[in-house]
Amino acid sequence: MRSGPQNSTTAAWRRAAPLAAAVSLGLAIALSALLTPNPGSADDHACLPDEPAAYRTSEFRAAVPCSLEGATVATTGELLALLEQRDPLLIDVMPSPRPPRIVRDSQDHLWLPPIRDSLPGTVWLPNVGLGVLPVEEENYFRANLERLTGGDRTRTIVFFCLSDCWMSWNAARRALDWNYTSIVWYPEGTDGWEAAELELTEVSPVERTEGQ
Repeated sequence: MRSGPQNSTTAAWRRAAPLAAAVSLGLAIALSALLTPNPGSADDHACLPDEPAAYRTSEFRAAVPCSLEGATVATTGELLALLEQRDPLLIDVMPSPRPPRIVRDSQDHLWLPPIRDSLPGTVWLPNVGLGVLPVEEENYFRANLERLTGGDRTRTIVFFCLSDCWMSWNAARRALDWNYTSIVWYPEGTDGWEAAELELTEVSPVERTEGQ
């Protein structure tokens, strides 16, 4: 079961008024691709046997690899067991639009941060799973990993998004590249959690500080 009202994968935009200006083209394309259900086939949840040599930079909603070198890949059942044994840091990387640094748009609508239904206790760091991170997104990601782990690079961190979501794979790999050593990738994401009839709760994105 889940808490809060029923929603679709577009719930990340609920309560958000019209944006003051368009999101950057690259992020807009990424959002559109990610929030479009993957048509796939009858076996559309089969994973890919090989990992790419680099980050995924397009078509983020597609079959993902079966593995991530250096990380642990967890099913829903395995993540539940992990949560019973330890207190991992849960990071949702579902992308989200964000406005320029003004409060109201051209029609004087107040912009409110979006919310999303995610795993209980999750920290939502949107947009950090892009294949090519703009400087401000990289600074935001690095600073929050440092803050949330207290500088402990051995802290267990679980990354996820939706199912068939390359952004969670990218984010987990990037954390490995930054020498975080206990990374768990949960490829089923909130779709798998919901399918198991487990609780989802509303989360809001972590606010950006000056320079992010």
